[in-house]
Amino acid sequence: MTEPANTPSPVRVRFAPSPTGLLHVGGARTALFNWLLAHGQARREGRDGAFLLRIEDTDRNRYVPGAEQGIVDILGWFGLVWDEGPDAGGPRGPYRQSERTDLYREHAALLLERGHAYRCFCTPERLQRVRDEQTARKQPPGYDRLCRDLTLEQIEAYVTAATPYVVRFRMPLDGETPVYDLLRGEMVFQNVNLEDLVLLKSDGYPTYHLANVVDDHLMEISDILRGEEWIPTAPVHVRLYAAFGWEAPRFAHLPLILAPGGGKLSKRHGSTAMEEFRAQGYLPEALMNYLALLGWRFDGSTEMFSKEDLMAKFTLERVNASPGTFDYNKLRWFNQHYINHVLTLDDLTLRVMPFLAEAGLIAPGSSSPEHLEFSRVRPVVALLKDRLETLADAPDLMGYFFQPDLEPYDPALLVPKKMSRDDALAALDAVAAVLPDTDLENEEATEARFRALADTLGLKPGSLFMPVRVAVTGRTQSPGLFGTLRVIGAERVQSRIAMAIKRLRAWTAEEPSAAAAGTRV
Repeated sequence: MTEPANTPSPVRVRFAPSPTGLLHVGGARTALFNWLLAHGQARREGRDGAFLLRIEDTDRNRYVPGAEQGIVDILGWFGLVWDEGPDAGGPRGPYRQSERTDLYREHAALLLERGHAYRCFCTPERLQRVRDEQTARKQPPGYDRLCRDLTLEQIEAYVTAATPYVVRFRMPLDGETPVYDLLRGEMVFQNVNLEDLVLLKSDGYPTYHLANVVDDHLMEISDILRGEEWIPTAPVHVRLYAAFGWEAPRFAHLPLILAPGGGKLSKRHGSTAMEEFRAQGYLPEALMNYLALLGWRFDGSTEMFSKEDLMAKFTLERVNASPGTFDYNKLRWFNQHYINHVLTLDDLTLRVMPFLAEAGLIAPGSSSPEHLEFSRVRPVVALLKDRLETLADAPDLMGYFFQPDLEPYDPALLVPKKMSRDDALAALDAVAAVLPDTDLENEEATEARFRALADTLGLKPGSLFMPVRVAVTGRTQSPGLFGTLRVIGAERVQSRIAMAIKRLRAWTAEEPSAAAAGTRV
């Protein structure tokens, strides 16, 4: 039964990664734009939208065991859910290309039968020799079509001798092939410049060119959003659709993501894989927001978009064909904004906990409010969240709150400028004397008492606060001193002050003349 003429056509898109390694940020952006087209723009227009995940695992030489699960996991972490795929199922599966090889061989045979393809018996050694000769003549390297016009007798002789062969597509030798791109308009390619690409390899596995065309047709893909690196072979794909007698989907080749300063984004510029950004403590919400802006703009000024905002506002028409530049500092800014202004304190605490557990600062376990460490971590996060740029900063920033004993620090840090060691020691002794009957839970009262103590000692408040800060944290910088004392707790504060006094006395005993002179080493 045909659908009524007034029913808008559905939008079916796919993300088709190869399990050859970690998922690049460019691939994640491609997945995001596909997902937004189906789940955002299409549904707002009253059209059915479906996002498919298809695993293109036919390149067995580059296949990496475990990479598929890694891609599935990182896409889930990123916040993309597919309607059809290897784990979700669907009516047009299987969704793993290695399980569809019979289909590709059948369609390659169909092209051979119709004269749109031919068997190529050239050896790898001959192909390399041809490329070397072309390079020496300063010609573009490519197949010289030696096997394109073999006679039936020659073909039968090769086949009878069990000579390995590939199946190549028979491109027209003259004329042109137009390709319409939703971002760029019509692009016209001269056929004389296009190769007879391999469709089926000698091991029986398809190349991308055959498999993606067959799958996209059989899975009823309406729109293909992919990287612009596929533009040079797009005319071959258009010709393949025509050779099968199929209508081609709509194409949109997404712009490149460039490195800072230009050129291809690579490891030498920094992290490029989604898994690396996750390990470094970037939030999926911040990454999604940032990647959406690498090629898409809503109004030219708005930068902050939640997932729901993107679903409500994304349109393919606003995707720019010009490359975007990956700015690591800008991404870090986005991440800090989400940490400080978007996540609730409880949510941020739960996300920080795995990083603290991995560093051995808290007990491992599930990230939930029921975790025995949650109530201990939450007040620390409240104090330090303004200083977090990524979740991975947490162990270094927060370590002294959870360590039973501080890591060794230079005792010179206990002596502020223009103070002698003896003065610093006297200040810490005075603090140790008042701590047992000071209620650290009351920050305001604690501060008032410490300021009064500074007056008694004839010190500026900062000259008293600094030795205390170093004594309880091992650092010269921390959040507000009295919030820090409250969260560390009275018992550990007293213990650390006592240890600082002991350390400062030992240091003074080693160099008594320097201590008397008020100098620092």
